[in-house]
Amino acid sequence: MIEYLLFIAGVVLLLKGADFLVDASSSMAKKMGVPTLMIGLTIVAFGTSTPELIVNVFAAINGTTDITFGNIIGSNLSNILLILGLAAIIYPLRLKKSTVWKEIPFSLLAVIALFVVSNDFIIDKIGVFSLTRGDGLVLLLFFTIFLYYTIESARKNKKYLEDEKLEIKELTYARISWMMACGLVGLYLGGMWVVEGAVFIAKQFGMSQFLISATIVALGTSLPELVTSITAVMKKDVDLAVGNIIGSNIFNVFWILGVTSLITPIKIPYFINIDILFLVFVTVLLFLFMFIGKKHKLERWQGLLFVVLYICYLAFIIVRG
Repeated sequence: MIEYLLFIAGVVLLLKGADFLVDASSSMAKKMGVPTLMIGLTIVAFGTSTPELIVNVFAAINGTTDITFGNIIGSNLSNILLILGLAAIIYPLRLKKSTVWKEIPFSLLAVIALFVVSNDFIIDKIGVFSLTRGDGLVLLLFFTIFLYYTIESARKNKKYLEDEKLEIKELTYARISWMMACGLVGLYLGGMWVVEGAVFIAKQFGMSQFLISATIVALGTSLPELVTSITAVMKKDVDLAVGNIIGSNIFNVFWILGVTSLITPIKIPYFINIDILFLVFVTVLLFLFMFIGKKHKLERWQGLLFVVLYICYLAFIIVRG
């Protein structure tokens, strides 16, 4: 019983720890004169990916690599199929031209790059199924290109220069220090308890660690994206809803898997190609939907299809075990 409570507490600590760290770091950066635009593109963007990163680092260090991949693949699939699907059902999403022709293709590139670096054994007939430190470096180089593109695009777009888009709390230095300390402790304990809890639950029910991480863990660490996107859609702020999801998927592959495999090489589950290829299919489908029906718009029926596909995927991995 205690393991289940620690797992739930771990998810809560991860989310709150990330919030504390982002708020404290943003306030400190503002006091130091850093432009709001740069805070949003760096501290806030990285902060929302912190829960996935911490879980992956703990999983990699403990050798539970099924959790490492399950968390990322599960998060990316839930982002597109579940979160974008639900958002489109609530309010049809009209995407910007740059999102259709740049961000979505970049997220597709991320998944294809992951497939390539994960299959050294098949492509070159050498080594084993693993993400090496060299592979991690390649992913981080791609991430650097994406980050450069994002910053340059934001600078050229006056809409992103409006400070009211990002509210930064004015905090005292004492409160900043306290929140940073609490945030770091929360992330550490949360990451440790989530990984240990996922392993325990998998053993208790005879399920694979990948299954637990691709469902419960992935959904738990994706809660910030879910809340942000649904809230944005309710306010008719479609750009924020879609940009939040697409950006998160790119961060997850290039940044989180890049950092994780750079810390320690990751052994890849033998069945992972099926899940990666399904993620490729889903990303391609999102791109194609932009030209089916109303151009550059994700309609309600398409959102409903995404949710149905997500349920089918869950059923598949549950049957697979």
